[in-house]
Amino acid sequence: MDLFEYQGKQLFASFGIPMSPGKVALTPDQAVEAVEQLGIPVVVKAQVLVGGRGKAGGIKLVHDATEVEAHARAILGMDIKGHTVATLWIEKASEIAEEYYASFTLDRAAKLHLGMLSRRGGVDIEEVAATDPDAIAKIHIDPVDGLTEERAREWTSAADLPEPARAGALDVLCKLYVAYTEGDCDLVEINPLILTTDGQVHALDAKVTLDDNAAFRHPDWEQYESTQVLDHREAEARAKGLQYVGLEGSVGIIANGAGLAMSTCDVVNQVGGAPANFLDIGGGANAEVMANALEVINNDSGVRSIFINIFGGITRGEEVARGIVTALDRVELESPIVIRLDGTNAEEGRAILAEHESGMLRSSPAMLDAARTAVELAGSTT
Repeated sequence: MDLFEYQGKQLFASFGIPMSPGKVALTPDQAVEAVEQLGIPVVVKAQVLVGGRGKAGGIKLVHDATEVEAHARAILGMDIKGHTVATLWIEKASEIAEEYYASFTLDRAAKLHLGMLSRRGGVDIEEVAATDPDAIAKIHIDPVDGLTEERAREWTSAADLPEPARAGALDVLCKLYVAYTEGDCDLVEINPLILTTDGQVHALDAKVTLDDNAAFRHPDWEQYESTQVLDHREAEARAKGLQYVGLEGSVGIIANGAGLAMSTCDVVNQVGGAPANFLDIGGGANAEVMANALEVINNDSGVRSIFINIFGGITRGEEVARGIVTALDRVELESPIVIRLDGTNAEEGRAILAEHESGMLRSSPAMLDAARTAVELAGSTT
C-alpha cells in the first residue's frame, strides 16, 4: 500500500522524525485557512502517487497569501500522469542549504535490509545510480542486529555528508529505520532530506510503501484504505480478495504464491513479452478463486493472452486442474490461455487439462516454454 506524501509525513512524525509543519487541504478555502495558521511563505503540493509533480505544475512556492487560493484552485482537479489531484499538502517553506537522499528497503537477494544514503538528493535516485553510482553509500542491516548508532555514524561518513549535517542526519536515519521496521514498511524514502540554512536536518518529502501482509498488526491502517487510488482492475481484484497489481503489458499472469507470481512476470519479460499484471491467488487454486482471477484479467482490454502458472503443493495437481476446468466453464474467455502445472500430482493434473486443450487452451510442463507460447499468442492476437 503506497501512502501519499502527507500520510508518509504523518507516519514519520509519529516516530519523531523532524519535518516542516504542514496541513492537509481538500478545498481552496481550507488551503487559505492553512496558510493563515502556518504563515508565509508556503509550498502548495499536489498529493498524487506519482513523480513529476513539480514539472506538471503541481508544486508551487507561494510568497503572497493572496495567491494561495488561486494556486490551490488550479492544482485541485489537475491531471498528473493520469492521477487526478484531490488533496493538497500546504507546507511551511524551508530555507535549504543542501539536499540529501535516504531510504530503507528489503534486499531480497541478500535477505537483509538495505539502506541507501546520498549527498545528491532532490533528483531521482535511479538517475544518480546510473550516472554516479559511487555517490550512493549503501549498507546491509541484519534484522536481528538492527541499525546501531555506530554503523549509522560510519554510514554518514561514507556518504560524505558535511560535518554540520552529520548529527542531525544520524538522528533522522536511526528514527527512519525504526519507522521502517516497527511501521512494517516495504519502503521508506526521504528525498530530499535537507540541511537548512540554520543547521537543522529534516525530511522535506516522504515516500512510504506499507507491507499489506502486516495489516493485521495495524488496525489504524484502515484510515488509508479510503484514500487509495485504484484503477478498475485493482478495485475489482480487491473486492474479490485477490492480490493484484496492474501493469502495462499484454500477457495476463495468474500464479499461486507471490514468489512464483514475481518469477512468472520475470520469465515473461525474459522471453520478450510484457506482463499485464501481477496476480497472486494464494495457496489454493479452486474453481471459485480461479474464476475470480480470470474475470479480473478478462476485463483488462490490454490482455492478449493469459499465462496460468501453478505449483501444486498441499493442493494436489489434479485438484488444481479440475478447479481450472470448472472455472473455464464459468468464464467466457476473451484471450487464449497457457497453463503450466507442476508439483504434487502434476502429471495427473496435466492429463485432465489435456482432455480440454483447444485453440484457446494450451498447457506446457516447462515454465520457459509456457511463457514463450503465451508471449507468441499475445503477439499473434494484436
